[in-house]
Amino acid sequence: MEMDSLPNGNSTIPTSTTTPPSTALSSKLTQLTESLKLEHQFLRVPFEHYKKTIRTNHRAVEKEISSVISIVNEAADSDISNDDAVQHLTSLVSRLQGLKRKLEEGSRAENLQAQRCRARIDHLESAGAENLSEWNNTRMKRILVDYMLRMSYYDTGLKLAESSNMLDLVDIDVFLEAKRVIDALQKREVAPALAWCADNKSRLKKSKSKFEFQLRLQEYVELVRAEDHLRAITYARKYLAPWAATHMKEMQRVFAIVAFKGNPECAVYKIFFEPKQWDYLVEQFKQEFCRLYGMPLEPLLNIFLQAGLSSLKTPYPLLIDLLLACNCSPLSPTRTHAHPCTCTRSCLIHY
Repeated sequence: MEMDSLPNGNSTIPTSTTTPPSTALSSKLTQLTESLKLEHQFLRVPFEHYKKTIRTNHRAVEKEISSVISIVNEAADSDISNDDAVQHLTSLVSRLQGLKRKLEEGSRAENLQAQRCRARIDHLESAGAENLSEWNNTRMKRILVDYMLRMSYYDTGLKLAESSNMLDLVDIDVFLEAKRVIDALQKREVAPALAWCADNKSRLKKSKSKFEFQLRLQEYVELVRAEDHLRAITYARKYLAPWAATHMKEMQRVFAIVAFKGNPECAVYKIFFEPKQWDYLVEQFKQEFCRLYGMPLEPLLNIFLQAGLSSLKTPYPLLIDLLLACNCSPLSPTRTHAHPCTCTRSCLIHY
């Protein structure tokens, strides 16, 4: 008995694999929910910047008001002539007008930061299954801007943000603040970095940061390098002595460089004069800066690519592992500007 053939010679009937609309919508909502869990930096950075602006304005106002009250008390307790009293009052009015301008500037800065926080919350709330493609496109641009800013492509990142009308959704002003310190350190100047430490002293102390101490050590080393030993000793007494309780071992080593500077055989002390010490300070500042604002040390683009490559169903999993492990690869979590590739030239990245 022969089986009748179906049209076109098929012996089986094809079945439909169309996904129901409700299932597709549910899948999109799940994807969106999981995606929003990765937006920690997106909200925390402007919020931390907002808090910093408030603290800075509060300190400036407190300092100015204390100074004005002190002057008023001195004038009230002293026996001065009418002309001197008028002069004091005129000076006070001038200072109070200056305080008013500072308050207005501070208020504008706080409103700008609050607006940025509000814009980001609105952006996250606007995400939905119906506009998921457009929202993801904006997110991809945000990630690219983040990468450009971290890699010091500031002008390119700014142009992309401006052309995409998302200046409130990226952290350009935060990275420009870091750029000023990084540029100064690369020119072997520590003053901007020390000013940054002073602005964030309480938070750095809470995290037990050694960054300010390392900056002070480097200034001491530069004085020794210039053979200005008297100033170096005076500097150490003023700025390094307060750190003795917690960093005595490092201080003992660095104080000995006065005697061993001219001896090339003493590698333990010679290392303090190597140019890479400034590169180390730059990397340390980047870590402290990211920690202060709650940002990951790695660019978001690297993190997303690592996650995506790791989840790929590829017949070549070993190649993916090499991409993530090799220091040559931009996807490697250990790759930095100060620590270039240390792998062999035979690795797959070089082919």
